[in-house]
Amino acid sequence: MTLSTTRHEKNIDVVALGEAMVEFNQTSPTQPQYLQGFGGDTSNAVIAAARAGVRTAYLTRLGDDLFAQQLRQLWQTEGVNTEGLELDTHAPTGIYFVTHGPEGHAFSYRRADSAASKMNVNWLSGTPAAIIGRAKWLHVSGISLAISEQACNTVFAALDIARRSRTLVSFDSNLRLKLWSIERARIHIANTVSRCDLFLPSLEDMTTLTGLTDPEAITRWSHDQGASRVVLKLGAQGALVSEQRLPASKTGRPKYDSVFIPGRDVSMVDATGAGDCFCGNILARLSLGDDLVTAARYANTAASIAVQNWGAVACLPTAQQVQAAV
Repeated sequence: MTLSTTRHEKNIDVVALGEAMVEFNQTSPTQPQYLQGFGGDTSNAVIAAARAGVRTAYLTRLGDDLFAQQLRQLWQTEGVNTEGLELDTHAPTGIYFVTHGPEGHAFSYRRADSAASKMNVNWLSGTPAAIIGRAKWLHVSGISLAISEQACNTVFAALDIARRSRTLVSFDSNLRLKLWSIERARIHIANTVSRCDLFLPSLEDMTTLTGLTDPEAITRWSHDQGASRVVLKLGAQGALVSEQRLPASKTGRPKYDSVFIPGRDVSMVDATGAGDCFCGNILARLSLGDDLVTAARYANTAASIAVQNWGAVACLPTAQQVQAAV
């Protein structure tokens, strides 16, 4: 793809903004054995969308190092546009470790002062801004906001560009309290929810953020913040889709249609990146013309395939694999 297109011509389906990382995933809970792969929630999501068969792009900054070369090769292999990538000779590419135990998987990050955390509005205003203008969907996450104050400001500037360009915005809560305080998270996540077209939170995130445990109450909270469409990820239990309809009258409160999508009975190996897989697939299917419930059913199936293998990227299914499992 090139940038020589008419302004706002939508020749990209999904573009994501955030931090890509190198992953070291513990393959045996009792042994110091790690499988090297790739991660970063928004990168995972955009690769999932690419494997689902749509046109994708990724916006990030990487260190000028071996890990960056590996990530660039990954995106090239997956067909993800990287014209919005910038290398930083003074900051590293981030890495993280995944460990597994009785309580599930846990993350340990080595991303302080990473190249991605130094993204800024000046960088965004160049090629990345043009790519956002060409996309149907811009996908961001709570991690995109949390990695640094200037990254947070960059995300908000990207939302402004998307709105001017008539690019829809999807937002995954992805709450990581190792990266920021709960107070700061509440403020910035609520702000982003109010500015997105599709909110993709998890039950765990929202219980921590709001204190609510009932899925219906969480979707109502999300709508009250300004999100017209919400898909609450319930892990192994599936997902709850809630979509705003026209109010009953000019003065009435909006009405919402809710549809529960049950989980699929599979043997889980590793849940790392399952939520990202869900996000990428639902955006891909929406780009291809599915309604929200149909897209969410497809994404639910994709995520159920992803958890049956190790890693955040290697496990992401292709469209053929999902269609075979439907």
